Amino acid sequence: MKIKTITCHEVYNYGASLQEFALLKHLKALGHDVEAINYRPHYDSNHFNLFRVSNEVFNKNILLKYIYILLKLPSRLIHLKRKREFDKFSKKFIKSTNTQYKCNQQLTNNLPNADVYICGSDQIWNSFFENGKDPAYYLDFVPSDKLKISYAASFAIDKLEENIKEFVKEKVKRINFISVRESSGKNILENLGIKNVTQVLDPVFLIESSKWEELITIPKESDKYIFIYDFDSNPLIKNMALKYKKDYGWKIITVNQNIKYADRNYFLEGPIKFLSLVKNAEFVISNSFHAVAFSIIFKKDFVVFNRHDKINTRMRDLLDSINQKHLLITDSESLKNHNLNSINYSIVESELNKLINVSYKFLDSALKV
Repeated sequence: MKIKTITCHEVYNYGASLQEFALLKHLKALGHDVEAINYRPHYDSNHFNLFRVSNEVFNKNILLKYIYILLKLPSRLIHLKRKREFDKFSKKFIKSTNTQYKCNQQLTNNLPNADVYICGSDQIWNSFFENGKDPAYYLDFVPSDKLKISYAASFAIDKLEENIKEFVKEKVKRINFISVRESSGKNILENLGIKNVTQVLDPVFLIESSKWEELITIPKESDKYIFIYDFDSNPLIKNMALKYKKDYGWKIITVNQNIKYADRNYFLEGPIKFLSLVKNAEFVISNSFHAVAFSIIFKKDFVVFNRHDKINTRMRDLLDSINQKHLLITDSESLKNHNLNSINYSIVESELNKLINVSYKFLDSALKV
C-alpha cells in the first residue's frame, strides 16, 4: 500500500529525526511504499533563520533590530553546521514529499496521494506547544473515506486544558485506528469518551538494536565517558556527572549547547553522532525521552531526571512499563541513593518484548483493513 506519514518534520531534534526514520523504515520493511509528508508549519520553520528577532523589544525600532541581528549573526552562522548535519541525515534516510506544506489548508487543497495516512509519533498532540493545536497532526486534511491511523502519538502531559478538550475529541474521533505512546495519553482520550485506544511503543523500538548499530559509521570516543542530555541545565545532573567523573575518571560529553561543564560538546553534530554517544557511553544521564529509549535499546546504564516543564509523563510511563521506576531521579535524596549498574536487563527485555509485540500487532491489524 501507499502510505504517507506526518510528524514533527525537520525540527532539528535528535529524537524527532530518529523516530521519523524508524517508522518509515519499519513500514518499508513490511513491503509498503512509504513517504513522510514534508510538513513545515510556520511555528516550526524558523530554527535557522539568520535574521529572526526572537525578542519583540528589538522589533519596535529598526536600529535596535539591526544591532540585535548583527550581534546574533556570528553564532547563528556557526550553528548552520548543525543544520547541515541534520539535513544530510534527512536526505539520506527520510524520504519525504517533494511538495512542502505549511498549513492544514494546503494539505486539504492539495492532498498527498496515499491509501493510508499515519500521524505520529513524537509530541504531535502536546497542546503545551502549537503542534498540539494544529489540525494537520490529527489528520484533519484526510477525507473520510481514507484509512487514518495514529501511531504512538504523544500528548506528553497528564491532562488537557479545558479549552482544548473539544477540539482534540472531535479530531481524534475521525481516526480509524488510534494508538498513543503513554498510558497517560490513553487516559486522556478515555476521559474524552474515546475508548478504542491502544498503547504502543515509540517507533524507535520497532527497529532492532543491530539495525541501529549499522547506522553508526563514525569512530567512537577514545575515552570512557558519561553522556549528558539535559535540556534544563539541571544542577542535580551536574552534581551527579561531576561526582562520577571524580570517582571513575570518566569524561563528560554532551550535545546540549547550554551545558558548560562538559569536557566535549557535540551540539553541532547530527543524529548519527547522538546514536554513537549513547551506544558507547559508560553511563547516560538525561531528561530526554529518546535518550532513555536508546539507552534501553543499547542496554546502557542510565538514570532519568524530571523535567522542569510539563512533559515528564513520557519518561515516567516508559520506566513504569519496563518495571524500572527506580531510575527516575526526583530530588537530591534519590540521587544520593542511586547505585550504578542497578538495571536488570533480563527483566527489561521481557517486559519490552511484550510491548513490542503489541506495537507490531497494532500496525499489522490496522494496515490489513
